[in-house]
Amino acid sequence: MKFGFSYIGLIMLLMLFIPNFIWTKHQPKDYDKYVKNENKILLAFERIGQVVVTTSSLIFSNFNPQGWNLWCFVLILAMLNLVVYDIAWVRYFRSEKTMKDFYRGFLGMPLALATYPVIAFFLIGIYGGNIIMLIGSIILGIGHIGIHKQHEKAVNGQ
Repeated sequence: MKFGFSYIGLIMLLMLFIPNFIWTKHQPKDYDKYVKNENKILLAFERIGQVVVTTSSLIFSNFNPQGWNLWCFVLILAMLNLVVYDIAWVRYFRSEKTMKDFYRGFLGMPLALATYPVIAFFLIGIYGGNIIMLIGSIILGIGHIGIHKQHEKAVNGQ
């Protein structure tokens, strides 16, 4: 692991944060009703994962390409996950903005808006050989995907 600024990490974070900032003005109908019942343990995992992933994305320069080799395909796959994630956001923003719209799968991935970014940051951890990012993305995934799964179940009456 090499300390230093990661422009790839910054790009990935921008691809993650920009649609989320837009979402704050376009939340699904009745979203607040579901947030009140979030599991506090999953929420703690989500918050810890967010801090670790965000910080790691910026302070480890080994996420930046160091020439082309087979590992670059992992980097490309990570970026493609975020491109698909952003396309899923476009689909949501063009929808009626219901809870079902928010939790729909996309291209076969359930809970697309929760799952694609977690996969992307896990892959960037693999690419950079960064155990901190790998652990952070697992913690984030447990919390973030777990919370969204609970919301999805509540929306579907399960």
